[in-house]
Amino acid sequence: MKRIAILGGGSWGTALAIVLSRAHKPHEIFLWVRDVELAESIRRGRENKLYLPGLQLPETVQVTHDAAAALEYSEVVIGAIPSAHARSVYQRALQHLVPGTAIVSATKGLVPATHARMSEIITQVVSPMFPPRIAVLSGPSFAAEAAAGQPTAVVLASSDPALASELQEEFAAPNFRLYTNDDVLGVELAGAMKNVIAIAAGVCQGIGLGANALAALITRGLAEMTRLAVALGARPETLSGLAGLGDLVLTCTGALSRNRHVGVEMGKGRSLAAILESMKMVAEGVGTADALLALADHAGVELPIAEQVSAMLNKGTSPRYAIQKIMERPLKRE
Repeated sequence: MKRIAILGGGSWGTALAIVLSRAHKPHEIFLWVRDVELAESIRRGRENKLYLPGLQLPETVQVTHDAAAALEYSEVVIGAIPSAHARSVYQRALQHLVPGTAIVSATKGLVPATHARMSEIITQVVSPMFPPRIAVLSGPSFAAEAAAGQPTAVVLASSDPALASELQEEFAAPNFRLYTNDDVLGVELAGAMKNVIAIAAGVCQGIGLGANALAALITRGLAEMTRLAVALGARPETLSGLAGLGDLVLTCTGALSRNRHVGVEMGKGRSLAAILESMKMVAEGVGTADALLALADHAGVELPIAEQVSAMLNKGTSPRYAIQKIMERPLKRE
């Protein structure tokens, strides 16, 4: 029986605790929650009323605010924290990790200031102590649906095929299917980029555009994602899989998408500050747009949709003008 520590008491961390408690293989699961009051509330009521209301956490999952209690002796550590806080959380966890610990990032985003991917953050933090064993969990997976036991398929990516296969077997559960992939770069970039495209998709709905516009946006968004990912060294087929196209479709069309919600509200005329103030959870695409543009500039790649999302987020460009700018780009071959 493996001992698994999940870092992060948000919707996805809580959902993963529920999903893994149903895995075909038995586990000892610890959920680390940063906020003391929230941790105690979840522990007592067996429900994360703030981030995942209405879904019961099994009694077998131990909830704690004590990082040492969660991490000591854990053979697998899953990070389900916002990208902006990832480095500090992994640094805090480092003193409790031992060589051989598998570290799985379940965060879809880039660090805004440095453009770093989560696997790069983990490597930077852990490598001075011991060679890290890293995997990335991504794909189309709304937390509430996965926790409720609805069929969900995701990707487990690692440059170590043996680790990917090991974790695939450990995590597999009824209605939770995992595919392995060794293109960590492509999987991480896809998970970050689709959030930015989803903001644009939400804007389309918010200003009242129809299915034609959404279909075009998703298709050209995928082309944009693939163009950058391949320029940076990823495989194009990764972007047409679950981590790319699958997650893009979910995030651009699903009502549970936080990034799409941001776009919808912007399209209706609300300010970004007001939208974010009203949200409990982080919309990773807000901080990722400029990071993608910096990567694209370095790679010599154009990202017209991301450029207009950034303009709406950071320069006050109106949603209708942003859509107009995309439509008026020079004509070209597909």
